[in-house]
Amino acid sequence: MNIFKSKNSDNKKKITRIVVSAILCMICMISLCACNKNGSKDENEIVICLDWTPNTNHTGLYVALEKGYYKDAGLNVSIVQPPEGGALLMCASGQAQFAIDAQDTMAAALDREDPLGITAVAPILQHNTSGILSREGDGITSPKGLVGKTYSTWDSPIELAMIKYCMEKEDADFSKLKLIPNNITNEPAALDSKQTDAVWIFYGWSGINAELSGVKCDYFAFKDIAPELDYYTPVIVANNDYLDKNEEKAKAFMEATAKGYEFAAKNPKEAADILLKGDDTGALQGAAELVYASAEWISTQYLDEDGKWGTIDEKRWNGFYEWLFENGLTTNNLSGKGFSNGWNEANN
Repeated sequence: MNIFKSKNSDNKKKITRIVVSAILCMICMISLCACNKNGSKDENEIVICLDWTPNTNHTGLYVALEKGYYKDAGLNVSIVQPPEGGALLMCASGQAQFAIDAQDTMAAALDREDPLGITAVAPILQHNTSGILSREGDGITSPKGLVGKTYSTWDSPIELAMIKYCMEKEDADFSKLKLIPNNITNEPAALDSKQTDAVWIFYGWSGINAELSGVKCDYFAFKDIAPELDYYTPVIVANNDYLDKNEEKAKAFMEATAKGYEFAAKNPKEAADILLKGDDTGALQGAAELVYASAEWISTQYLDEDGKWGTIDEKRWNGFYEWLFENGLTTNNLSGKGFSNGWNEANN
């Protein structure tokens, strides 16, 4: 019996990005086949593909690597960068056994005639920490404040449906929100220069950056407006074939990862040091102040009330996917699909 199978048994990606990702994944597949042919593949090797450049969402992985938790479990773990927008495809193709993504962007991968062979096996954070950042004093302290304002959008159907849903809950007219393309790399700077009035952020990084920037901002979180929007972002996703054939190794990987995040929750400064040391992309160069502040804030978001990491709340997972279906954002009702708590059933 596969302990990872579900007990119940977009979005931001442009078509061009998917094509590029698929091509890159095919290249990886060719490379892996060559490796297998030469007999050089390590049977204990595990690759986890990040969703973005290294940041404090990923700290537990780097801690587990640096502290030897993976090595102690007999695993040779590599943390790699994704092809652009391609972490899920890389995982589904088998080029990465695990990947990081989010419940909302997973929906497109599951809502197909041939769903991608992936399963979310753990949330990294306990709650959805995203919401809307705006200039202080502009009146955007709740969704109704967006009326007549400019919002920078990725033009994702789920994104826009969430904004509209939150506005309508406060009897605000979504049609009076001006939408402009989101090409922002520094949210507080964009707000300060009046490039936009409002932008979607993840508080653990961009919200902390706003606090450090000196730009006074207002913020509201989606989970505080509607509980059905308290979905899981980000999550660790696994390749289904790998789970079927390597249950013990997959479980060992997850247990070591849990130790990494539990350490990061209790030791944010040391965990931040490890992340900065482990980043080989240069993405965090010059960002130590932000990393330390983010690590401190996000350390409170990793664990549940019992001090455990990595359990998906079935009701919350299903509630978001039911909301997507009810609002015409998926063809199929994905409730009960795409997740498993099998690796840590003892904690459930």
